[in-house]
Amino acid sequence: MHSNFKEESPETGTLLRKTAQYLMPSHLTERADQKEGYNIYPSFSLGDNKIFRGYASLTEWMIGQKTVLIEGYTGVFYEQVQQAISECLAKRGLKANWMNTSDYLKPAAHIDQLVAPFLGAEESVWGTKCTLRLADFYDMDQLTAVAADETADLNIIIGPAAALSGWDAAILYIDLPKNELQFRMRAGSVSNLGTSELKEHFKMYKRFYFVDWVLLNNHKKALLNDIAVMADGQWPEQINWMYQKDLLEGLNQISRSVIRVRPWFEPGAWGGQWIKERISRLNKDVPNYAWSFELIVPENGLVFESDNNLLEVSFDMLMFANQQQVLGRHAATFGDEFPVRFDFLDTFDGGNLSIQCHPRLNYIQEHFGENITQDETYYILDCEKDATVYLGFQDDINPAAFKTKLKDSEASAEEIDITQYVQVHEAKKHDLFLIPNGTVHSAGKGNLVLEISATPYIFTFKMYDWLRLDLEGKPRPINIDHAFNNLDFNRKGEQVKKELISRPSVIESTESWQIVHLPTHQDHFYDVHRLEFDQEIFRNTDNCCHIMMLVEGESIRITTQDGTVHHYAYAETFVIPAASGSYTLTHLGAGRAKVILAFLK
Repeated sequence: MHSNFKEESPETGTLLRKTAQYLMPSHLTERADQKEGYNIYPSFSLGDNKIFRGYASLTEWMIGQKTVLIEGYTGVFYEQVQQAISECLAKRGLKANWMNTSDYLKPAAHIDQLVAPFLGAEESVWGTKCTLRLADFYDMDQLTAVAADETADLNIIIGPAAALSGWDAAILYIDLPKNELQFRMRAGSVSNLGTSELKEHFKMYKRFYFVDWVLLNNHKKALLNDIAVMADGQWPEQINWMYQKDLLEGLNQISRSVIRVRPWFEPGAWGGQWIKERISRLNKDVPNYAWSFELIVPENGLVFESDNNLLEVSFDMLMFANQQQVLGRHAATFGDEFPVRFDFLDTFDGGNLSIQCHPRLNYIQEHFGENITQDETYYILDCEKDATVYLGFQDDINPAAFKTKLKDSEASAEEIDITQYVQVHEAKKHDLFLIPNGTVHSAGKGNLVLEISATPYIFTFKMYDWLRLDLEGKPRPINIDHAFNNLDFNRKGEQVKKELISRPSVIESTESWQIVHLPTHQDHFYDVHRLEFDQEIFRNTDNCCHIMMLVEGESIRITTQDGTVHHYAYAETFVIPAASGSYTLTHLGAGRAKVILAFLK
């Protein structure tokens, strides 16, 4: 899933991160975030003197506290943090009494036993959402018995679970973006919580997704109102920080105006060239880009800016603090789980995705612990002349014969003429293909797909993958049995075109604008409109969250009810929270703009 682009520590030469993506800058050069076109580092400005840069200023704040709990996410380089703060203290002639929460972890073998029931079969890429608590990983008798040294200038407990010590002390929380955590994982510079053992990447990711992230997100949520300072730990030699009151105010502001997360990008076995050629400021020294995490919020962050300093926090901070403002009348249903995702699948000059399906609702709940399932749609943002989408079965599909053919192909590495079993459809720009759970499908080569979906994103049951290897030369996992536990074989023949290819209709119009309805399937809990306008269009949120993207036109301006103004370029995703009330979209180019809009039914 990545190239061999590497980044090492200048001091030790240790490999810190392995990725094709550049590290987000901690400080913008003036107007660097105002470049034309798609912005890979979108940020929300907090005004002056809100984000501070460097360990020196952070240490000054800590000195005034006397006792500090340095909390944070897994994957943070806590040793480097401690060293940097200690050096700043030494310059002041001060010394801290440090205590590390890793010293109070239960033995790794014991933690392995605790988490084993949530990790599924050894070679499976899926587990089940963990129901443990972070405290279960620690010897709580020892952790809560930790005492301060009254002779020290400063007493500090550092590491995840520091707040579980029970100390009445200021909390500094160091967050880490999920993409940077994975880049560190691939480099072998971090491991899973409670173990020093480095396993295969997919096993480490599985434990992150189903165990570490669940425990730490719940812990972060519980701490939210007690945190004094929030810091961003993605820069190995640098840190940016802000006071929690300013963070909460920033979250409150965007929950009533406009939200755009920081996207991130990944190469893949079938990846294409559209993203690589059309989105500037990305590293071009990669074979392709397969995905853009436009709005896959379990792994996206929100970036704030002040005095050109940047600070990123995980998207879930917004949902913990402002779910009602974001989701409006749907908050009672989804809570702090943002239910819709946008992402790109790029097969321009690339290959076909695997022939695949996604789990039915009861299956994903029972087997993987998710609340909602992976109901998808493919919106064709752009495509080559002969682009196609695989969707639904042929009318004469024989499930037993199909399964036998797939099993034989897996065992013998023989190609299949998949069109004998699966339908192939012409893909045209602005088409919407409907993929409710259990539907056989694949994006063919030559597409730039905007995938509009329910949020779950890793539960893909591959049946046939064209006999190819991943970018590291390893076979990609095939999941025929899981797929056949979920496939709907009634989605076949003429029924596919009737039910699974959206038929657009104009539902509102004037001379200068129209609203096109692209109906989704009855199983989808979200619907899709396309706003088409020459100059501007005004809309109400009706207490519902709107997820949007400019899909035709160069750029637009959005003005929300509170007077907030943002500009967005072609192919940028943005979210209008329910609490925004109303907004106006203004086209800044010639011709007619088209904006896709997804919203909860």
